[in-house]
Amino acid sequence: MKYPAGAKISLACCSLLLSAPAICDDPEQQDSLATADLAELDRKLNNPLTSIWSLTFQNNTSIASGDAVDGDEYSNTLFFQPFMPFEVGADKQTMFTLRPVFPLVTNPVFDDDSGESSEHKTGLGDVQLLALAGPNTGEGLVWGVGASFIFPTASDDVLGQGKYQAGPAAMIFSIGKPWVYGLLAQHWESFEGDSDRADTSRTDIQYTIRYALPNAMSIGMGPTITYNWEADSDDALTLPIGLGVTKTTRWGKTPVKLRAEVHYSVIKPDDYGAEWNFRIQVTPVIKSPFK
Repeated sequence: MKYPAGAKISLACCSLLLSAPAICDDPEQQDSLATADLAELDRKLNNPLTSIWSLTFQNNTSIASGDAVDGDEYSNTLFFQPFMPFEVGADKQTMFTLRPVFPLVTNPVFDDDSGESSEHKTGLGDVQLLALAGPNTGEGLVWGVGASFIFPTASDDVLGQGKYQAGPAAMIFSIGKPWVYGLLAQHWESFEGDSDRADTSRTDIQYTIRYALPNAMSIGMGPTITYNWEADSDDALTLPIGLGVTKTTRWGKTPVKLRAEVHYSVIKPDDYGAEWNFRIQVTPVIKSPFK
């Protein structure tokens, strides 16, 4: 097994975040964040339609294997995900949110004949954009619908799919005490891009189950089920389960949600797919610039 240098770069980025200063420099906004209830923030940040602004840095290190390759291989993706919600309408009864996803990807490069990886490449992956809208309830049963997009921004072919993709998105969550659970589903179909690259049709369903603990902590999981409609049936489905712990604390006056989680794929593609995924997530909470 080869450990890519790009994974070390991504993990170093996460380490730097641990010593980062407070995100918000405005004294009044800092005071508001400093007095926020951490347990409530921990619970509400599970809601894709929450009114809370945040910046998520999520590092995923995966161990993959399959019949088409020789041995196990590592890959790594560091996501930067700004979460930007807006209250819209005259009565502010509708919540609209944008979540772009910027990936720094490290993937192995395989030899087509031997199935061995000769090197790893690191660079920008395909940028995603999720847009959701729904009732501005904030707790209880919350739901939203919208659209999701993928843009062929990868700096190398091995780091992306080379296609413009779009499709519907929907979510439904129960935001309660002590349980938070729900689904966020996205589907993409390619419609433009590199004619030499394969067409894409994929569905992702992230399911979340978390149980609140004292001191602004929770346990649970939030893995993503993936189905590739263009693949053979033996290579289409990835079904992971997982377990992790979340702690919301403060760096200075800035609330920060910290999470460590491990996923195992009970079903994965036969040819090549991730068997294990190790996730580290750091989410500073910031004040909305529009309030």
